[in-house]
Amino acid sequence: MKVVRFWLPLVVTVIGVALMVVGFARGDIVWVEGGAGFVGAGLSVWLLSGFYLMSTRGETDRDDEDEARAYFDRHGRWPADEPGAGRRPPAGGER
Repeated sequence: MKVVRFWLPLVVTVIGVALMVVGFARGDIVWVEGGAGFVGAGLSVWLLSGFYLMSTRGETDRDDEDEARAYFDRHGRWPADEPGAGRRPPAGGER
């Protein structure tokens, strides 16, 4: 997966930059536009793989939340709460 997330966009973008350099050296705008297309494609692959990574990380957060809710349903308190602990006053006392 590292190939698709990192190396593929890098290679496509580098090819695009190389085409643009050749286009500027030749004075041929077609090469420059083609290189810009490759750069855009490489950056798009990088962006889409980042979106995919964010979407898969969100699934673990949802799973954790579901587990916490199931724990709350069974025990009547959240997993991070201490058993039998009521409301505690603030550290500086109540005002």
